[in-house]
Amino acid sequence: MSGHSKWSTIKRKKGAADAKRGKVFSKLIKEITLAARLGGGDPDANSRLRQAIATAKAENMPKDNLERAISKGTGGLEDGSSYLEEITYEGYGPGGVAVLVEAMTDNKKRTVAEIRHIFSKYGGNLAENGCVSWMFEKKGSFVFEKDEIDEDSLMELVLEAGGEDIAEEEKEYEVITDPASFESVKKAIDDAKLKYVLAQISMFPQNTVKLNDEKKAEQMIKLLEKMEDCDDVQNVYANFDISNEIMEKLSQ
Repeated sequence: MSGHSKWSTIKRKKGAADAKRGKVFSKLIKEITLAARLGGGDPDANSRLRQAIATAKAENMPKDNLERAISKGTGGLEDGSSYLEEITYEGYGPGGVAVLVEAMTDNKKRTVAEIRHIFSKYGGNLAENGCVSWMFEKKGSFVFEKDEIDEDSLMELVLEAGGEDIAEEEKEYEVITDPASFESVKKAIDDAKLKYVLAQISMFPQNTVKLNDEKKAEQMIKLLEKMEDCDDVQNVYANFDISNEIMEKLSQ
């Protein structure tokens, strides 16, 4: 299974834990706040805010939290939110895996120090901007559980709506779309009342690095988990490929 699909699955299981719910909300609030600040508080006229709100609702964020986040962005409340900066860090994980880290921070020195430390601790290194970003491509994706949907019906629906492809994993189907077609595909899925477990726009690797060494695979997963736990990190992407056999060992 590729790094994108594998890590997406791990993150969903990780994020479902109650102990992580507050951290998930914190990251979403940052995204909503900045999206509203940059593009205004009307989701109909702000596609980034519209997507952030959809993601927050999928995570069952309370309406009050969502509305306060938008107000922070549009009203410039004195809580530090107006000073957030978006920064992308690039580096390599164990075995030469490409890693892309998207962060929002009010203190770049603190953030880069923490990210460099995480890379170093788990067999990787922070590198210069541009070294790995070219390996990734922005795509939309919708993930469905296999036992909840018929593949042929799903394929017909999403292709008519502008979807590109469907990737099959052991227990899931993942619909891939161009970012420009994401909302039209989502509308078609919602109108058909199909239930998905994840809908997002993220960065997909154009090639993958196989990690056949169990130790390096374990380091890679820990590196990504620690990055996700960093308060300033919004998203992490990597182009690793770990076999299901090794993943099963690591999950025991």
